[in-house]
Amino acid sequence: MPEPAAGKPAVPAPGILPRRTERLLLRPFRHEDEADVLAYRSREEVVRYMPADPLSEGAAHAFVAERLQATQIAADNDRIILAVEHGGRVIGDVLIGTGQLADRQAEIGWAFNPEYHGRGLATEAARELLSLAFGDLDMHRAWAQLDPRNIASARLCERLGMRKEAHFVQDMWFKGEWRDTAIYALLAAEWRESSVARSMSERHR
Repeated sequence: MPEPAAGKPAVPAPGILPRRTERLLLRPFRHEDEADVLAYRSREEVVRYMPADPLSEGAAHAFVAERLQATQIAADNDRIILAVEHGGRVIGDVLIGTGQLADRQAEIGWAFNPEYHGRGLATEAARELLSLAFGDLDMHRAWAQLDPRNIASARLCERLGMRKEAHFVQDMWFKGEWRDTAIYALLAAEWRESSVARSMSERHR
């Protein structure tokens, strides 16, 4: 794709949501999602490495309501937050967030119900998230920030082809203790190369 004019990044075309993969539907949140969200966001092991406490039943409506309109990247600091649906249930959520649009940088993140771990569903959802970031939103770089002790997320980043770019030691006071931060990232050109290679490999199976 051609580079956007300085200070005027390409505005994504409408109609990029929802997203369908082989087994998943990535879609905007709806108000009937509260019970499914509680099933995983209320669990300590899910939010242990996130800047959030376990979600209470009384806060579930506000949690979903806050995310209803997070469906486009059209201005600085916008976010897209999508429910990940599998078999008619919301099993997780994924996020793309930006700072200055002109920088074409996308932070990505995710949370999933542990009951669905081990099936490749998080990887499938995250790959579609990168497709949205690079293919539809024309981002230059996607990155993820995580606690290095979050081994599951670190391995997911590696499966996506992201490289570990930094490990900051005790740089954050978080939930009552000093914690490290790891940064993983991938460039659009690298994503396109890996996508072509994966497509060719699948065709020759």
